[in-house]
Amino acid sequence: MPQPKALIFSAPSGSGKTTIVHHLMGKYPTLGFSISATTRPRRSHEIHGQDYYFLSPQEFRDKLSQNAFVEHEEVYQDRYYGTLKSELDRLWNQGKIVVFDVDVVGGQALKKYFGDEALAVFVKVSELAVIEKRLRARNTEDEESLKMRLSKLEQEWRSERHFDVVVVNDELESAFQQAEVVVGDFLQGIITS
Repeated sequence: MPQPKALIFSAPSGSGKTTIVHHLMGKYPTLGFSISATTRPRRSHEIHGQDYYFLSPQEFRDKLSQNAFVEHEEVYQDRYYGTLKSELDRLWNQGKIVVFDVDVVGGQALKKYFGDEALAVFVKVSELAVIEKRLRARNTEDEESLKMRLSKLEQEWRSERHFDVVVVNDELESAFQQAEVVVGDFLQGIITS
């Protein structure tokens, strides 16, 4: 039996992938958002079980030992992110096509896991300086955390060759239109990876 199809959106932080994914979720009711697990601190506006599953590092490691993840990554020391197998089951049981909003490493791992059953979309901004400006404008991180993100930026930014499709987000409405075409074609079986 083939695996259910999935959409993977990846990008360096600040590229706009989450904004694009939220837009697509409103347009295509067959999509179901995969909620990632993380050990990073919850921000004041975030809700456990809606934005992320917030776990302690020990809870995350316990789930790792139980083989509970499809993919995971320790981004920084004790700062884990991952996709729980139970999350995929939850969405597939609802008849949804799973949509992932993950970092570049997570996107590559998910593409490897799903193979041809997934379309991997890389969201790219043409200039690295734009991403730094967006990250600073968010005001969600201290300078040390921001520096850690920026240190990974150039390597992530050059990872587009590992993905099936690139959506350029220099202008949001144009990026929405590009993403709608790509996802619409994928849902109709026109695009295969």
